[in-house]
Amino acid sequence: MHMKVLMTGANGAFGDLTARALLTQEHRLVATMRDPDGRNADAAAALRSCGAIVMEIDVTDDKSVSKSVEAAIATLGGLDVLVNVAGTGTHGLSEGFTADQMLRLFNINVVGLHRMMRAALPTFRRQGAGLVINISSLLGRLSMPFYGPYSATKYAVETLSDTYRAELSQLGVDVVLVEPGGFKTSWIGNLIHPDDADCLEGYGEFANLPAQALAEYRAFLDAKPEQDPAKVAAAIVSLIETPAGARPARTVVDFVGMAEPVTMMNQQLAQVTAGLYQAFGIDGLLTLKVE
Repeated sequence: MHMKVLMTGANGAFGDLTARALLTQEHRLVATMRDPDGRNADAAAALRSCGAIVMEIDVTDDKSVSKSVEAAIATLGGLDVLVNVAGTGTHGLSEGFTADQMLRLFNINVVGLHRMMRAALPTFRRQGAGLVINISSLLGRLSMPFYGPYSATKYAVETLSDTYRAELSQLGVDVVLVEPGGFKTSWIGNLIHPDDADCLEGYGEFANLPAQALAEYRAFLDAKPEQDPAKVAAAIVSLIETPAGARPARTVVDFVGMAEPVTMMNQQLAQVTAGLYQAFGIDGLLTLKVE
């Protein structure tokens, strides 16, 4: 079945690869990004040449989101799937990130996702069906040094998605997470670093460790061809093509040793959640209502 899909962050590696994979499978796609006629013009043109409908969305702007989601639904003649890929990362000592940097980061990675869902969900609720795929990260499940602010946003995406999943399940709307590990993409080159260098002087030589660690991580990924970002796109497409009611709540995508322990964590969380929901008499919310 060919689906009508709206996706944010189509100019990034995961977004671009997912868009191409969806179009290959003949799904209809509105691929969105910021500034498709300016700095992202090349990415937009490439996707248009593959058959995507490209629109501009700034997920940090209420008007941009509401206007463009409405236009996308009108253009597609409906909507089956929302894929929230748009996001940005950070690297560095957490104390060095200013409050403004943190607010901007959460506005993109968390509030932006929430804006998109609020714009799409009325359509999904009216038709009694729909799928939301939120791109999280293994850093939304594990805390690693030098990724603190980014990890905090992905932890927020995880719990927000879980809550939405329960609240929408009886309306036929599914909400699932994809949790990629680290991949060699442009994401690394676009990482946000701390603005407040002065406060980090007190760390002494330790302040140099984040840059060293990032260089070593780049080298690590260079030596791991199995960590192919196309596999993230494949996981997203697979979820879209899986029948409603059969999709896992979380899909881990990693091939360098982190998948097994995080999958175990996810399984344990699912067991704990099921027990708590049952204790409160709301365990029916864990099963998607499918017409």
